[in-house]
This record gives sequence, C-alpha cells and structure tokens, in this order.
Amino acid sequence: MRKEAKTLHGKAVDSLVIAVDHFNRAWDRGRTEAVLIMLDRAFELVLKAIIIHKGGEIREKKMDGMTIGFDLCLRKCLSDAKLKCLSEEEVVALQALNTLRDAAQHHMIEVSEELLYVHAQSAITLFGRLVHEVLGKPLRNEIPNRILPVCAKPPSDLGVLFDIEFADIKRMVTPGNRRRLDAKAKLRSLAVLQASLEGRKSQPTEGELDAIVRRINKGDDWRAIFPGVPTLTIQQEAAGPGLTIRIARNQGEAVQLVKQGDPNAAVVAVKRVNELDFYNLGARDMADKLGVTVPKMLWVMNRNRLQNDADNYKRIKIGAIEHKRYSGKCLQALRELLADDAVNAAYDNRKIAA
Repeated sequence: MRKEAKTLHGKAVDSLVIAVDHFNRAWDRGRTEAVLIMLDRAFELVLKAIIIHKGGEIREKKMDGMTIGFDLCLRKCLSDAKLKCLSEEEVVALQALNTLRDAAQHHMIEVSEELLYVHAQSAITLFGRLVHEVLGKPLRNEIPNRILPVCAKPPSDLGVLFDIEFADIKRMVTPGNRRRLDAKAKLRSLAVLQASLEGRKSQPTEGELDAIVRRINKGDDWRAIFPGVPTLTIQQEAAGPGLTIRIARNQGEAVQLVKQGDPNAAVVAVKRVNELDFYNLGARDMADKLGVTVPKMLWVMNRNRLQNDADNYKRIKIGAIEHKRYSGKCLQALRELLADDAVNAAYDNRKIAA
C-alpha cells in the first residue's frame, strides 16, 4: 500500500474509534454531533485511501491541488470501473450520513438513540468490509472487537422505529405545545433521509419544515410525507454483530446515477420509476440492433468492461428469475466500438486463434 493511502487509512480508523467512543460515552453533551461528524470524516478518509490504493487521483488540477470532497469520492467509488467498491445502496446510506453531518455541523439536528445506533453500527459494518476487502487490512487487526456501538435496545425494524419517532413528533407539534423547535430538529433527520433518497443534497428550509408540521397536524402519516424512507430496511449481517442499511428492491423506487454537474444532485437518486424502462434491452435485442451475433456483442462488451458502468448494465430480478438487462447508453457505446475496424479485427483474430 502506498504511504499516503496507508496514512489516510490510519487517520480514518482513528476517526472511527473516536466516533464509537463518543457513542458509548456516559455524557450526552455534543454526543450526536460528534458521532456524525467523526463517522463522516472516517469515510471520507478511507475512501480517499481506497482511491489512491487503486491507482486513482484525489487531487485535481482545477482545484489547485486541494483534495476532492465527499461527494466526488462517492461518485468515483461507485461509477469508476477501476475504483468501484461501493454499491448503490451503500452510497445512499453514506450520502444520508454526510447530509446528517452537514446539519449537525452547520445548524442543529435531533436524532433518536435508536436511529443514531443504526447509522453508527451500519457505518462500522461497511467500514469493516471496505478495509478488509479492498485494502486487505481487517478492522479486527486495528482495533479490539469490543470497539462497537452499544445500544440497550437495538432496533430490528426501521418501520417500527419511525412509527415511534413520528408519534413523538406528533405530540410535540400539537397546538399549544411549545416544543415545535425540538420537533423540527427531529423532523430534519427524516427530511434529510428523504432528500438523499430523491437525489437532493440539501437541508430542509424552515418553510419546508413548517409545511411538514402542517401536514402532521392534518393527520398525514410519515409514510406519505416521506415516501422514500419506508424503502429503507435493516439487514442483519450473516456473521458477527453488525447492521447494513439497504434500499429494499421489492419496495419503492430503484436508484440511478445522477449526472455530474447538477449542483443540487446527490450522488445517486431514486427517480427511475421503472428500471425496465431504462434497462430495456436484452442481449438478443442488443445484438439484433447492432447486426452482430450475441457472442460478438458480449465479447466486445466484456473486453471494454461496459458492464462495470451502472448506466449500461444491471441484473434485475423479476419474481424468482434474474435477468441481465442493458440500456440505450450501452447500445450506443457498443455501436461506436463496433464501428472501429481494429475492434472487429481483434474479434476475428480471436476466432482464428481459437
């Protein structure tokens, strides 16, 4: 491992330990903010370590030598085939964590004990996977196994957790109650999750929070106010303690890449209403449109690693059967490659050699 990557990894582990230490501390003052800020720092540093380890760059000339930010780290680790180490679901969880950190650092936020535990434990689970699988440095070699968030009542169902949280908020915003500011601080964490799932990296305004309070007083349920949040589910790891947050594939909407350059866009969004409308081609469809055989089409695709780009290819499960589906973007990329005589010659030479 390169020296800079090794140093960043060490600093990332330090931040993770500090986050857990604050989570488990007996004193509540500043605890939530410290946990969110240090978890966020841990991931930004470890993602930069991974990018360097895989041969990528964390500095850009147009940034005058400054290192890239959290969002660009996520984008590189999701959509760059050489650097890819995160799934779409993991990116959604991390961008939600990052937005919660923004609220904690720049304004204020109130996160329930159970929800804070979910963020902390899932973060450690993901951090452990990344350093072990990508950097080859198991977390157990860096810190004792006992360095874990401790929760008296770890939640097993996010729906139940949000039901309890929302009931508490409803009591706070009833007419005559003077805890509206506290209620808004709690609502902010749910609004941040919803915004992240919609692909928006923004904090809710006071006007937006007031509108949510009005909907609550009219009797709207949290599932109607925050429609993306019910798609989040807790998934217990098969071995050892730990949680991961993922987007349930059989509920809500799926995720997609947001084009770089949109100032209001997060790394991924849930705007693709029907994935089959986007990934609307099978292998035979692709080959027929390109005027080549399926084997040649797949050979060119694999040779150029087009399937590593989430905008090109996706496995979609329909019922019990998983289908390999391709997008119009993939079709266009293949059409351009097949127009190159050198690509066709390489395929023909391959057949002769065989």
